[in-house]
Amino acid sequence: MLKIAFDPIYAHPLPEGHRFPMLKYELIPAQLLHEGVIGVDNLFSPGLLTEDIILDTHDENYWHQLRDLTLPVKEQRRIGFPLSAQLVEREIRIAKGTIDGCRFAFDNGIAFNVAGGTHHAGTNWGEGFCLLNDQAIAANYLLNNNLATSILIIDLDVHQGNGTAQIFENEPRVFTFSMHGANNFPSRKETSDLDIPLVDGVEGDEYLGILNDILPQLIKQQMPDFIFYLAGVDVLATDKLGKLALSKDACKARDRFVFEQCITNNIPVQVSMGGGYSPHIKDIVDAHCNTFRIAADLYF
Repeated sequence: MLKIAFDPIYAHPLPEGHRFPMLKYELIPAQLLHEGVIGVDNLFSPGLLTEDIILDTHDENYWHQLRDLTLPVKEQRRIGFPLSAQLVEREIRIAKGTIDGCRFAFDNGIAFNVAGGTHHAGTNWGEGFCLLNDQAIAANYLLNNNLATSILIIDLDVHQGNGTAQIFENEPRVFTFSMHGANNFPSRKETSDLDIPLVDGVEGDEYLGILNDILPQLIKQQMPDFIFYLAGVDVLATDKLGKLALSKDACKARDRFVFEQCITNNIPVQVSMGGGYSPHIKDIVDAHCNTFRIAADLYF
């Protein structure tokens, strides 16, 4: 059964000017339920992480400043959201949803988190709407509990996974692969194990050609026993923050190719949804829903 982490707190209300990016988190499962792609039994609400699991990935002082709401104003500006207890709880639940999703992926081949993909959060910083790095926390959880020995993180958000790259820069058991817009945020990139920076305006055929050349060989070389996939839809031509030019069909083909590689190689995959900032919410939701639709078709 396809299992999807979702909690109403994912759509946590924010001050005016910050609400729009959150709408998709309640609209995605609603649309999938409306279409009959999923039923209510496919959704699960994650609980809270214990601090020891968070501290396997994030610096103690940074975490305590988040927990106690004492993070300096300058660091809050870097995140882009005003800090609140509800926002911190939201990030904790997202990370727990990703960990729980890993366990479902071992059983079913794939699992989703409606939110997640908080890849700009580093060991001791938050940035770009990310406080805690859900897939990094989950990857360390798998390693520390002997549930995986070799992990591949496929980050296809339009923005480089700088926090993820920094967290795992000295961890040979985790291979970080980021294919992103070269001129997109963040301005200061970290060094992933494999970075593919793309020039502005790259369209679907070129994008898919690059991915098709790289990913099968990368999986063959690394032989991971678990994959994390960050499936951002901010690669769309309509995205107001991205600088690439993929159509919805190309974005859909991207997801299909990633899943087919996971299936061919019999590797479980956890999927976090990442960014999407097109002006029309229906474009964001439809592109994200395509990722779920393809998974339902291929796996179930």
